[in-house]
Amino acid sequence: MELHFDRDCVAAKKDIARLRELQDNLRSRNKMMAALRRWFDKEDFLEVESPVRIPAPALEDYIDAVESGPSKWLRTSPELHLKRLLAAGYPRIFEIGPCFRFGEAGDHHREEFTMLEWYRLNGDWRVLMDDVQGMVRAAVEATHPGESRLPFRGHVIDYASPWQSMTVEEAFAKYADVSLRQAIDSGDFEMVLCTQVEPHLGLETPLFLTEYPMECSGLSAELPGKPGFVARWELYVVGLEIGNACTELANPQEQERRFQCTAELRARENRPVYPMDQPFMNAIWNGFPLCAGTAIGLDRLTMVLTNAEDIAQVRAF
Repeated sequence: MELHFDRDCVAAKKDIARLRELQDNLRSRNKMMAALRRWFDKEDFLEVESPVRIPAPALEDYIDAVESGPSKWLRTSPELHLKRLLAAGYPRIFEIGPCFRFGEAGDHHREEFTMLEWYRLNGDWRVLMDDVQGMVRAAVEATHPGESRLPFRGHVIDYASPWQSMTVEEAFAKYADVSLRQAIDSGDFEMVLCTQVEPHLGLETPLFLTEYPMECSGLSAELPGKPGFVARWELYVVGLEIGNACTELANPQEQERRFQCTAELRARENRPVYPMDQPFMNAIWNGFPLCAGTAIGLDRLTMVLTNAEDIAQVRAF
């Protein structure tokens, strides 16, 4: 078979020039990764690896998986495998690795990206706030020694001061032209959140957006004393979502109900409906402890630490 090669020297030179320009950001990324692992080691977390090619992606409303052969997909998150380790009694675990989400592209998205997830037994969503503040401050120190105020998107973010917090309900009331309930009922929650609310979040310090509605949080535990809301936060810096955390749902009947609701929603929208992850459900039915977990997009965190405008500036390829 004859192969045909397109020898485009101009394109090659542009690619080499682009790669050279990335060196400083990639060095910062390397320092950040090393600082995160040092933080986890100090806190006695165990680093683990879970499968990338899986038979059952987690059923989530707005996330589609990338197919990888018959009845297989590339993981959108390591969450379900890591929770099986929690059910087996692992007290503190974390994983850093690639994840994949179909159709995601843009200045802040890639179909392939790097995720950090960590989980704690006998802790809740508020403990995770302390975790993320400690590790991000360690990453700031590693990449910018002696500094605690870093520029990003025309703002200067103070990482040393106490971080801000606001509930989703408060944010919609302050920044959106519809109420939270109206946005949910009309199916426009994600659109209103992204276009009207997020641009105002985290302009002085990182900001925790807390207490999400249950309809948008299929794997989170209900917030005690506030029916219809869950113990969950997302972290923002100048409108960019960096991470997502929650107290994990431990009730197997409720988990099955929520998965079924998500499956019905996806079917109505003519989107793929994935199989149930039976080993995960078996683990919950066997008894699931109080635990909490967090996911951080490391490409986006690198963007924040390097004042990058595009995710392409913090990934070599």
